[in-house]
Amino acid sequence: MFKKIRIRHKLLFGYSLVLILSISMGSAFIYFFVRNQLTVSLENELNNTTRAIQNLVRTSASVSIKNHLRAVAEKNLDIIRYYYDQQQKGILSERQAKETVTQLLLAQKIGDSGYIYCLDSVGNVTLHPRPAVLWTNVANFAFVRTQMARKKGYVEYDWKNPGEPVARPKALYMLYFEPWDWIVSVSSYRSEFMSLVNVEDFEKSVLEHRFGETGYSFVIDGSGNAIIHPKIQGVNILESEDLPNQYLVQMQREKSGKMIYPWKNPDEIAARYKLVMFDHIPEFDWIVGACSYLDEFYAPLRTIRRMILATAVLTFLLLLPISFKISSSITRPLKNLIEHFNRMMKGDFSSRMVPASEDEIGQLALYYNRFADRIEAYRNDLEKQMDQRRQVEEALKESEARYRSVMEAAPDPIVVYDMQGLVTYFNPAFTRIFGWPLESCLGHKMDHFVPEENWEETHRMIAIMIAGETLSSVPTRRYNKSGRIVDVSISGATFRNRRGELEGSVIILRDVTKSQQLQQQVMDIGDQVRRRIGQDLHDDLCPHLIGIHGLNTVLAENLRESASPDVALAQKVVDLMESATEKARTLSRGLCPVHLVAHGLNAALEDIARQTEAVFAIDCRFESDDQVVVADNTIATHLYYIAQEAVQNAVKHAEADRIEIHLRGEGNRIHLKIVDNGKGLPEEMKSGGIGLQIMQYRAKIIHATFRIDSHVETGTAIDVFLKTTPFVSDGL
Repeated sequence: MFKKIRIRHKLLFGYSLVLILSISMGSAFIYFFVRNQLTVSLENELNNTTRAIQNLVRTSASVSIKNHLRAVAEKNLDIIRYYYDQQQKGILSERQAKETVTQLLLAQKIGDSGYIYCLDSVGNVTLHPRPAVLWTNVANFAFVRTQMARKKGYVEYDWKNPGEPVARPKALYMLYFEPWDWIVSVSSYRSEFMSLVNVEDFEKSVLEHRFGETGYSFVIDGSGNAIIHPKIQGVNILESEDLPNQYLVQMQREKSGKMIYPWKNPDEIAARYKLVMFDHIPEFDWIVGACSYLDEFYAPLRTIRRMILATAVLTFLLLLPISFKISSSITRPLKNLIEHFNRMMKGDFSSRMVPASEDEIGQLALYYNRFADRIEAYRNDLEKQMDQRRQVEEALKESEARYRSVMEAAPDPIVVYDMQGLVTYFNPAFTRIFGWPLESCLGHKMDHFVPEENWEETHRMIAIMIAGETLSSVPTRRYNKSGRIVDVSISGATFRNRRGELEGSVIILRDVTKSQQLQQQVMDIGDQVRRRIGQDLHDDLCPHLIGIHGLNTVLAENLRESASPDVALAQKVVDLMESATEKARTLSRGLCPVHLVAHGLNAALEDIARQTEAVFAIDCRFESDDQVVVADNTIATHLYYIAQEAVQNAVKHAEADRIEIHLRGEGNRIHLKIVDNGKGLPEEMKSGGIGLQIMQYRAKIIHATFRIDSHVETGTAIDVFLKTTPFVSDGL
């Protein structure tokens, strides 16, 4: 909808919206800032007034109480002086004088519960209405220490009698009678002398506080009586049906704070909202407050609102013709420009605009003319480029058709991946060998056809290709769709786009299952021939040599009995025959280790450790789990030769003096580990040693994972992992 509105209307609406938002935001800021300042000023003024009235009332009450207690204290001091004079004249003894004074002073009652007591200069109670307190030292109380220091004057303090929950404000006036060292103290609770407070002393001062036109201050007691009020003084608000008394109840409950509520005075037509700040004088149970009507205090805000509204209307009236004038100066040249563009769209590139001014609109006309010149030149160039592009596309299609025909005719599976590992193409040979159709794999990864034990070498191959190198006939294994393992040889390389960035990779997977089977058969035949030769050595040659050894032994004994000089030569022949027999036996064990020696892989590996220790005088140990049993003689034979080759490398090349052979069961895997503490294998052996290649080949024959880790500091560790149960994939 907004797209169809004309520019002049958009300008008008835009200027109006900006104006309204600007005025609204500025006005809102001014309004709320002024309102906040007025509110803070009003609250401070009311609060200060409330505090001043509270202090005025308390000061007046304190003066009245002080004057009353002082009068009582001076009267009793006159009584004490009179009886002291009687003592000095000899009419009364000191004891009689003090007893008489004590009776007179204790007979007096100050208020409802106040009394007279006396202290000496060190804080001992010399006179008190409670006999238990007499002659006790009370100097630990702060107000007593004040009395001991001053001995004359007015003191206010808080005192809690036994049985009372909290302390209450109390006051005393004291005078000192030096001849008897008595501090005469007249004390009473301040709340008991409310009747002494003369409201007329401060009524005028309270009512003089005015706020706005009709705001005022007030004092109301706990019963609801308006003690000081400009309108309803002497009226009980709680009992009056014409006055809203619920707000006074809330004030008495909250004791202090602020409140906004509607209030209608008797001489007013309607209730108005007012703000009141109030506080509590607990000793008199009075509520002291100062209030102001909000409509009077916020009157300047109404003037501000009217000024803001008038300013907005006047600005809008000025904005309307200005926006139409500006929009007209823009839209007319734009319409002319649109007409020229329409001619250009129809194929007329010769039309040009005449600049009518030097402002942005005039510059736009100049830019249009330059644009039209370039468009006309680009059109001519584009026609030439399109002819060339058509020729290139035709050649590219022919090249792609040849490339596609070569890929589809290739006998080996070919897969094309992007840099995220997603399939972008594979040829029919891949579907024929692995079973997955191209449609189900496009845009997906082929992680599911990589066996778990081959992932490590797969990651290494990926890293090699990303580094810019090529793979050449790397043997590995993959699953087909039915879950069968397929032995493959992988070759691959990456390719780049026109910017030189890696764009993907091409992988060729050659099925080497049949060649692996032929190699397996050759290996099996070799093992069978080796076992047969070992068995012939053990069953034929070894007994024959043992027989010759026996005959030579008899011959040597006969020569020894006849004291022949050839005894030493005969004994040497016996030793040589014994050595030949042991070598034949050792050779037969090497050719047929598992089947002939100890009827099991564990015993054969233990024999390797034992022979290594005996021959090379180094520490070689074998450890095995009892539950590990390799029933397949072919697998056991390959594992045996891997261990034998690893031990020989550790002795001959790594120069180790400690070798460990471990055979363990780990879940569904058999783990053969040979580790030594030598100096590591030479680099030429790691990269292309025959022994390592044979070990890797044997591991591959039995579908085991082979891993070697060799360092100068830590030695060499060879790990062979063999699954005890096959892993079957469910396919995509």
